[in-house]
Amino acid sequence: MKTDGSIRKVVKRVSFIVIAAALMATNINTFVHTGGLYPGGATGLTVLIQRVGEMYLHVKLPYTVINLVLNALPIYVGFRFIGKKFTAYSCLMILLTNLFTDIMPGFTITYDILLISIFGGMINGFAISLCLMVEATSGGTDFISEYLSMRRGIDAWNTSLVINVFILAAAGLIFGWDKALYSIIFQFLSTQVIHIFYKKYRKETLLVVTNQAEPVCKAIFAITNHGATVIPASGAYAHAQRDVVYSVISSTDTAKTVNRVRQVDPMAFVNVIKTEQVYGTFYHRPTE
Repeated sequence: MKTDGSIRKVVKRVSFIVIAAALMATNINTFVHTGGLYPGGATGLTVLIQRVGEMYLHVKLPYTVINLVLNALPIYVGFRFIGKKFTAYSCLMILLTNLFTDIMPGFTITYDILLISIFGGMINGFAISLCLMVEATSGGTDFISEYLSMRRGIDAWNTSLVINVFILAAAGLIFGWDKALYSIIFQFLSTQVIHIFYKKYRKETLLVVTNQAEPVCKAIFAITNHGATVIPASGAYAHAQRDVVYSVISSTDTAKTVNRVRQVDPMAFVNVIKTEQVYGTFYHRPTE
């Protein structure tokens, strides 16, 4: 039987996914279609195939059917290598986005293609970030980016940008380079927004100067499941003996960990440093 906490988590995940799907569908019907852009990934390929059908075959192909076919392989990758719940919620996102895109009306805010590229890309990145915050994706190349991030322990979303550039290059060859180049702006801004909001695979180093090293280490481990190294030190001014607690943790845990450390030792001096890369064993919470 599910506890209240697990029920609240499910409600939160579904709510975020519904909002993200509505945002992405509105973005597709408003900015993407108005500007004639290609958003990249499975969505971009779907739009590209639709436009090829309209231009050369004179038929309007259904967005949902094409998108589901293109997502079949990424869904398998997610189910096999990332996590079953992660993939299930991602499938919900894909289905809702498809449904909302087919039934929600589009409207025009501006015809300025640069504004469309900028704000459309930002909205797209924010919608994907909402999914990632509750352990889901919008499908397509997002599965690949998450898989690579998990395997390498790094933020691999720039890999998705590179893949999308090739998709957009194909669009440029078929339909002209102006829309393809604007689409690259769209995709670049989308990726940057994801980098701002999604911090799971970013790491930060904590240096805590304290005289309560053992409680501080326990506090860090309780929140992050990471150990710490205690380094004996001496203050340069008063020559008082202190310990420096050194630990590398996920950026998503930083604020909570610093607050707990300050509760354990209100006099602790905490320095948080961005960490570019870690070599060796580093614990990542498994994706459900």
